[in-house]
Amino acid sequence: MHKNTVSHFEIYANDPEKLSHFYTTLFDWQIEKTSGADGQPYRIARTVDVDEQRMPKAAGAINGGIVKRPDGYAVNGAVNYVMVDSIEQSVEKAKRLGAKLTKDKTAVPGMGWFAMFLDPEGNNFAVFKADQTAK
Repeated sequence: MHKNTVSHFEIYANDPEKLSHFYTTLFDWQIEKTSGADGQPYRIARTVDVDEQRMPKAAGAINGGIVKRPDGYAVNGAVNYVMVDSIEQSVEKAKRLGAKLTKDKTAVPGMGWFAMFLDPEGNNFAVFKADQTAK
């Protein structure tokens, strides 16, 4: 295994059940309810298929979790970018599901397009569509 790679993400929520529904509806992620390290309810968010050791089968892919926001933890955090087939469709679907668009479709020249949001719990996330012709 490579050193210093991103291996997991967590999305904090005041209502993990509701936020799980948001992400499964928006991105077709699979959610598995389990217990976290501290025994609290935890939702594993599978963005890709896993092997028998529960590790992502797709090279470079990561899975994560949706969990109750810890006491005293602010909304600030890293931004996760999710690969999508269409920025426009993702923007419309996310807004219908209660996300707030914070940055509309924007080019990353020679790489692709992205848009940024706040999910219904106030967490930042973004979508990305690869496109070498983006200008």
